[in-house]
Amino acid sequence: MTSISTIAAFVSADRLWASILAMAEIGATANGGSNRLAFSREDDAGRSLFASWCEEAGLSVSTDAFGNMFARRQGRTDVEPLVIGSHLDTQPKGGRFDGVLGVLGGLEVVRALNDAGLETDRPIVIVNWTNEEGAVLTPMMGSAVFTGALALDEALEEKLPDGRTTRSALDAMKWGRGNHPVGSPMHCYLELHIEQGPILEEEGVAIGVVTGGIGFRRYRIAFTGQEAHAGPTPMALRKDPLVSASRAIVFADALGRSIPEARSTMGTMAVTGGSPNTVAARAEFTLDLRHPDAPAIAQMEENFFAECERIALETRTTVQYEMIADSPPAPFPEPVVSLIEDVTTGLGFSNRRMASGAGHDACNISRLYRTGMIFVPSLGGISHNEAEFTSKEECVAGVRVLANVAHTLLNL
Repeated sequence: MTSISTIAAFVSADRLWASILAMAEIGATANGGSNRLAFSREDDAGRSLFASWCEEAGLSVSTDAFGNMFARRQGRTDVEPLVIGSHLDTQPKGGRFDGVLGVLGGLEVVRALNDAGLETDRPIVIVNWTNEEGAVLTPMMGSAVFTGALALDEALEEKLPDGRTTRSALDAMKWGRGNHPVGSPMHCYLELHIEQGPILEEEGVAIGVVTGGIGFRRYRIAFTGQEAHAGPTPMALRKDPLVSASRAIVFADALGRSIPEARSTMGTMAVTGGSPNTVAARAEFTLDLRHPDAPAIAQMEENFFAECERIALETRTTVQYEMIADSPPAPFPEPVVSLIEDVTTGLGFSNRRMASGAGHDACNISRLYRTGMIFVPSLGGISHNEAEFTSKEECVAGVRVLANVAHTLLNL
């Protein structure tokens, strides 16, 4: 039997890279990216290409009632499988690696096992989740349906921008809705992904050992004041909501910078009633607070809203806030995190532990099943963009780690 330490040697860099580039040709954009929106013809074509590769590798391919794709390699026993995957759908002008590396990396693990002539105790399943990107609807829908976080019937009645339901769109696809059981159990889930941020590249680190998905809360904050003429109204008598909002935004930015691993983002702002010579009537902005630990998010929230109340009192405005999203942190189990770390070190790759700042299907799956995640660098931290790039060597390093971790778990 081939030993665990040599499975990574069967990963083919050229085969992996050729598969990534071939998938990128489906929906290829003018500047080197890909456009395979979920539920589109390009999405179905990408699924068909993936299915053909899986069948060539001896896998049986099926889909569930929301179009999640599963490619299965049987093990010696029919116990719960190890599942590896991500997604093949993209943003309208997305890159060639986001999601794709995780799916095709899983396929390369199977190809490596085949080349090694290796059977495994457990089955291995590669999954392509439906509509991870959320470019046309809510993100991570497929994995949400799989875990029960989103009701299947509700998901199937969602309306696409062209007026079709997801049900009708999936029914029109070759690899749309099928009979694979929704929410079928798994032994463990692994996801390889590009970082989509600059940390690994900035630090010169090859592999990110992901400790879990960062939690976030998102709010809509509105300060209301009083419109007034810019000339006749003395500064001391103004009720300027734009000044109030600006002070709150500066505080929120400082708050995010003051706490390790925190994120604070003010993504949109709208002003009502203002003009070049008029004090505005209302200023509204969004705030996104993120941290790997739930208590830290709660403390940031408390500090921010206390400061908003203080600002409103000082500026003689009123403030209202509404939470519009709440996604708790999704920590990954320490034994899986440690296994990935040990395998990475054993293969000679530099590594660091890190939380995922973006949402991934792994975060949904982790709420039910043991989950591990591996990051590789993103050039310039750019993602969801045609300029997104991870080198061949970096992709292969991630797949080699994935292969050895998978082999270990497949025999547990």
